[in-house]
This record gives sequence, C-alpha cells and structure tokens, in this order.
Amino acid sequence: MNKTEAKNRIDKLKAEIDFHRYNYHVQDKETMAPAALDSLKNELFLLENEYPDLITADSPTQRVSGQPLDKFTKVTHSRPMISLFDAFSEGDMRAWEERNHNFLKRPLRAEYYCELKLDGLAINLRYVGGLLIQGATRGDGKIGEDVTGNIKTINSIPLRLRRPNEKELEKIGLEASDIKKIYSLIDSGTIELRGEAIMSNKTFAALNKKYIAVGKAPLANTRNGVAGSIRQLDSKVTAERKLEFYAYDLLLDNYERGEVIARRDQADALANLLGFKTLKQNQICADLEAVFHFYNGVEKKRPSLGFEIDGTVVKFNDLRMWNILGIVGKAPRYMMAYKFSAAQATTKIEGIVWQVGRTGALTPTALLDPVKVGGVTISRSTLHNFDEINRLDLRLGDTVIIERSGDVIPKVVEVLKNLRNGQEKIIEVPAECPMCGGKVIKVGDEVAYRCANKRCYAVNLRRIGHFVSKGAADIDGLGPKLIEQFLTSGLIKDAADLYALKKADLLSLDRFGEKKADNVIEILAARRELALERFIYGLGIRHVGEETADLLADRIREMLTDSEKEKGLTIEKLTKYFQSFSLEDLENMPDVGPIVARSIIDFWHDAADLQVLEKFSANGVSLKIEQSVLAPNSAKSPFFGKNFVLTGSLNSLTRGEAKDKIKALGGKMKDSMTKEIDFLVVGAEPGSKLEKAKKMGVRILEEEEFLQMLEG
Repeated sequence: MNKTEAKNRIDKLKAEIDFHRYNYHVQDKETMAPAALDSLKNELFLLENEYPDLITADSPTQRVSGQPLDKFTKVTHSRPMISLFDAFSEGDMRAWEERNHNFLKRPLRAEYYCELKLDGLAINLRYVGGLLIQGATRGDGKIGEDVTGNIKTINSIPLRLRRPNEKELEKIGLEASDIKKIYSLIDSGTIELRGEAIMSNKTFAALNKKYIAVGKAPLANTRNGVAGSIRQLDSKVTAERKLEFYAYDLLLDNYERGEVIARRDQADALANLLGFKTLKQNQICADLEAVFHFYNGVEKKRPSLGFEIDGTVVKFNDLRMWNILGIVGKAPRYMMAYKFSAAQATTKIEGIVWQVGRTGALTPTALLDPVKVGGVTISRSTLHNFDEINRLDLRLGDTVIIERSGDVIPKVVEVLKNLRNGQEKIIEVPAECPMCGGKVIKVGDEVAYRCANKRCYAVNLRRIGHFVSKGAADIDGLGPKLIEQFLTSGLIKDAADLYALKKADLLSLDRFGEKKADNVIEILAARRELALERFIYGLGIRHVGEETADLLADRIREMLTDSEKEKGLTIEKLTKYFQSFSLEDLENMPDVGPIVARSIIDFWHDAADLQVLEKFSANGVSLKIEQSVLAPNSAKSPFFGKNFVLTGSLNSLTRGEAKDKIKALGGKMKDSMTKEIDFLVVGAEPGSKLEKAKKMGVRILEEEEFLQMLEG
C-alpha cells in the first residue's frame, strides 16, 4: 500500500485498538480476545516500522510496558492408542452424556475422573519383569516409533518399576488377591504406562534464550519442542531438553479394564506407587456440574501451571464401564476431551475459492493473509456456506478475527467493520463450477449451491488418483482419502495442483497437524522429478496404458538432442514434440491403431489439457531422461516378447521395481489374466489370478524362480 493508504490504515487501527483497550483496562470488560488484540497491535507496529514518520505519541506502540541412530524402527502397540472426541462447551458435554444414556438404554449416574489435557507428545512405556524395555510414540494409534533411547533421558520415567509394599497397595483399596497379581506382573509380567511427555514453560524459555544467543532458530512452542526432542536421532540432544513425563493410563498385561484395578483414580494412585508422576490436579467429579466446576477452575489457573494444557479429559471413573461403552468410530464413548476456547488472531481476507464436494455442493473457503494462530501459520479458513458469508457480512479485503477451533480447524468468527476503507468487495456465488465449468444451481430452499454436472467430482477424483498411482508418478502416501480431502477442500482441481500445495494450506484441513503436513510436502518434493514414461502414463490419456506410454517415451527419446538427454526435458518441449506427430506417425508405431492415435493427438491439442501441462511446469515438475526401457541385450532374454502378470506381495522387490525389470528385459506387463499371458509371478497372499492361471495352464513363477530368471 502507498503512504496515504498506510496512514488511513494506521488511524483506523489506533482507534480500534484504543476502543478495546479502554473497555478492558478501564471498564473491566473484554470486548476482544487478547490474542486478537495483539495481532492488531503487531500489524500497527509493522506499518509504523515501514513508515516511521507516521508514528505519533498517542500510538499504542509507544506505550511503555513491563550414540546417534540412523533411523527409528516401527512398533506395533499391544492395544491401540485411541484418539478422543472433542467438546468445546457445556452443551457438548451434556450431549455426550445423553448419547451414552441412549446407548445404554438407561440413565446412568456416572462418576467422572477429570484430568488436565497436557499439550505434549503421547508415549507408551512397556515394562517386562519390572524393567523398561521399550518406549514408543503414538504414531497412527496402531503403529508408532521406537524412541527408547530418548525417553530414558527423562528423569521422571523409571528404568525399573518401584515395588510398593503391601500396606501402600492396601491403602489405595486393593485386596490381597489383586495385590498378588500386581506383584506377579512386576516380577514376571508386562505392565504398560501411557502418558504425555511435556516441556515446562521455564525450560522452553531457557532453551530459546540459549538458541537465540548462538544464532539458532528458536522452538515454535512447547509441543513442537517435545516432538522434536523425542524424535532426535541423538539422545544427547533429547537430554538437553529436560523433558518431563506424566502418566495417564495403565495396562496390566492381558487383564481387561476393571479386573485388577476398578477405578481410574485408583489406576493413577498405582502408577504413582510404581514410580511415575501423575497430575495432582486430577480429581473425581460426582457429576457433570462438578466437571464444569473443575474445568472452569483449571482454565483460570492455566497461566500459573508452569506447563501448557489445551483443556481437560473427562473419563468414566469406573473402569468396568469402559468395555461396556466401547468405541464408536475411532474414539471411545467412555471419555471426552473438553477443550478450552481457541486461540485467536486478526488477518485480512485476500480472496475466496469455492470447493466442490462429492454431491456437487459448493463450499466457500477464505484465502487469508498468512497469520500465526497458536504457533501455527494459517492461510485458509472454511466459511461453510453462502449463508455464513451473509451472516458475517463478509467482503473481500475485510479484516477479520480468525480462530482455531479446538486448536485444529481455523474459522472466521468476526468481521471488524470499523477497519473498512471502502475498497472491500461483495462476495458472489460463481455462475460456473470452478472444477468443471458446469452450471451452478440452487435447488429450492437448500442452503447449498451445487454444480449441475453429476460427473464433475468423480472424473477429477479418478484422474488425480491415476496420476499418483504406482505405475505413474508413484506418490506413495497419497491415498484416495487424502486426495478426496484436497479436492473437496478446494486445494486442488487437478494433479498438477498437488505440486503447489504448501504447509500452511494443509494446516487448514481437519486432522492435519504439523507432522502430517510436513510428511505430505516431503512426499511430493521427492516425486517432483518423474521418469518420462511414468509422466506420460500418469496424464491419463484415453486408451494409453503403460505399454503404450513406454513406446511413446522411447519414440520421444529418439528425437531428443544430446543436451536434452543430458540435462532433462522440459514439459514445454515435450508438448512440442507430441504436437509434431501426425496421425500417420503414431499409427506406424507398434500396437497403436487409429483410435489410440486420435486420442493422443486430441490430448496434446486440447486447451484444458495444455493448461494442466503448463501448471505442471510452473509448479516445478521435471522429466528424467533415462535409457530406453528396453535393455540393449533384451532380445536374448527369456522375458523378451512375453506377457507377465503380477499377484501378491514380493519380499525382495516392490511391484513397481518388478515391473520395471520385466520391461527392461523386453517383457510386457498386463493387468488381467487372458489366454495371451505367458507367466504369472506370485508373491505372498496372491489374489484370484492364481486360480485363473492354474485353470488356464499359465506358467506360475514363485518369487525365487522369478529372481533367478532376472539374474539370467
């Protein structure tokens, strides 16, 4: 913005900040969350830094105020480390209790156990015969990573379980038979403790002070500090971080919940006797009213705790009820995460994109001037529907308060209309579908606007799924659910858009934390350079399978200059090569008939397809020029001219590697069993193709025989 615009913005910011400052400090009335107010102050500070001659004495900024590992191995948890449902209000909690009553088909006067919800990293500790043998991260709930060496540096984790005396065990309510079981488990059984590794605020501040002094990047927040510490390959770095561990769950070998330990508070007491820290703030609550009192009290004491929490966890205290209530979806009925109100900040609406869901419904998403909320940079926020835009009276260019609901999904909660300068624009529903160009309609009294083209969503989903498949770009980790989430959120319209994804985009999605976002970005970066034949196949040209893609790649390779062979081929140059082909040129290639040739010509001259190709190039996708898929002596190999089908999983090769080796020796890959097939390569857990091959008399190659053939 120019200086005049900056002055107008500064004047409006000063007035807005002073209004809320007066309400808070003079009237004892909070009219804007402190985090959002701080965000406005930061914007003012940055503008004044850019135009220092616009700083005035009454500006709010002028106030004076006080042995290393190579990698981690995977660990399968004995029982899943489940995720929790979230509640954000008393109404949510009452609804949870009502659902449990309905499930049980009777009202239940439940006693709850309330715990602080620590903001760290969940860890599972396994003790066998009383000795710590393994520490593992939660991972995806079923499989985590072995971090035993690192968690041993945490002084609050005992390397050997403490053996309580009988009087101590009797004091927490255990009977003689149960005490005998506990001793047996300590001596020769398995006991697992689950809990949270955390970093105290004091340690966090001291580390950042140290890091800044030596020019090292500071930690973003305590949660990231813990995660980074636990996943250090060098345990010496973990030790430096001075982490703490608090237990919140206890698994006693193969005993069911409630068999030895009857209550959740009793489990905490036993964990304490075994040598673990438990939170002294945790307490039994007789009913939901007591839960709300606990929650409100904890929220008030939150700043003085010395460590970060993001809410409370409310559990049925009677452990026998856990098995009765069970799990619905991926979370238990017997406990609920009761979260605190979300962090807030202010930012500006830079644009609107319209997502298209599987039913054709259009959902608006706000593109934001990137802003940090709770330590995470946010650049997008859902607006739910057009009615929500009208309710907020939202316009392009507005300054808004953004909130991360439950510290996960960002949303716009308020428009700061006093900061408008008259250049804001009214938001309108698009007349055409942003995905396929189809007509957008509104049916009856429905809130949603929809794309009238019923094939719109499905076609795009299939094409993107084909591009990331193993035979094409082979982007392992981008499954159908992720692609669908990207597509329905409006982050992508086609496969080329995958390479434009940014971490901040992904953090706007449901169930996307920083680690998951980083993993996706790394996966895509690793597959930004693609083999020529894989790219051609991945484009999804009608009638062009893997074999035809190989033939086309070989033909292109023959046309390349020496420089292109050495440095690689741009997508722009690839397009020109394909556009130079005539129908006759293509039909003269083996196995390319008139229909396939016409399809190839149409694709490389279609305006929409060319636009996608341009996006691939703009997003940094490049093409590797390797040797022909046919090896020089392939004509002499037993694979030459033979048709192969694969079934099952091979131990020594991935399916993609096996296919590439077969092709390199002159063989042809087929997808299904027909009379033309010469060999079926069989791995572990083969499918129905094996029985078909036996009936058809096709030669079956076990993995060992197949490898011998490859070696020649």
